[in-house]
Amino acid sequence: MDDSDWKYVEQMDTDGLQHLMSAYGQDIWNLAFLLTKRHHLADDITQDVFIKVYQSIHLFRGASSMKTWLLSITRNIAINYLRTAFMRKVTLTSWISTQGVNASAEKEVLEQSVAEEIWRVVLELPLKLREALILHAKYELSMKEIASVLGVSSTSSGPVGPGGLWLQPQPL
Repeated sequence: MDDSDWKYVEQMDTDGLQHLMSAYGQDIWNLAFLLTKRHHLADDITQDVFIKVYQSIHLFRGASSMKTWLLSITRNIAINYLRTAFMRKVTLTSWISTQGVNASAEKEVLEQSVAEEIWRVVLELPLKLREALILHAKYELSMKEIASVLGVSSTSSGPVGPGGLWLQPQPL
């Protein structure tokens, strides 16, 4: 953990909260968005994470990095949001937009189709495996850090194991 983060563990004030928000806010929002696929939910979750951190910074033990701890809180809050009855009824929409100045309509449709297929497959993964994939690919966390965020043993036989992610090839 960054030494500058330790001074906020014993006594959180508005300057300390501002520092943590500046240092980790974008990572927290990105993870919240990747888990929920909704901008407004990512905003709400990010706000809730920092409220929780402000109220419970004294519970941080330093067993992991500040970033890992914050991502764990983010994951837990995002899961709670996704468990609500409203979210179970809402269908996820595609958030990948194609880029290109003069792309043809056919190319745009094809690119969007490929992107939607990739996200369809990713979103069909079990939640912990999907989270492990995102934490590894997006945040470059080690398997030990991923296990800590997901609350599993780094030697478990679940989706995260000592050999990394266990993905079984699926027929298309």
